[in-house]
Amino acid sequence: MSLQILSSDVHKNSIDVALADGSREAEVRYYGSIGGDLETFGRLVRKLVSTRRELHFVNEAGPCGYDLYRFLRANGFDCVVVAPSGTPKKEDQRVKNDRRQ
Repeated sequence: MSLQILSSDVHKNSIDVALADGSREAEVRYYGSIGGDLETFGRLVRKLVSTRRELHFVNEAGPCGYDLYRFLRANGFDCVVVAPSGTPKKEDQRVKNDRRQ
């Protein structure tokens, strides 16, 4: 069985992570928020590798998301980067816009 890892809302200081078992229709579960550095992300990847499941990663496009993509591809993992505007949303779902500072 495979495990989909969704790195949503990637920022310099934190990464929100969600998991989904198996297919595209599987329930998505919020895993939690982790530090935004590659060392912390690497620890999460090692923990997920220990489950001995096939891993597939999906990252949000952006400056921080591409760092994760390059890290994962360099370590031999399947990873896809998607534009936030291309992700399906329910009609009543609020669109979050980070405040620019």
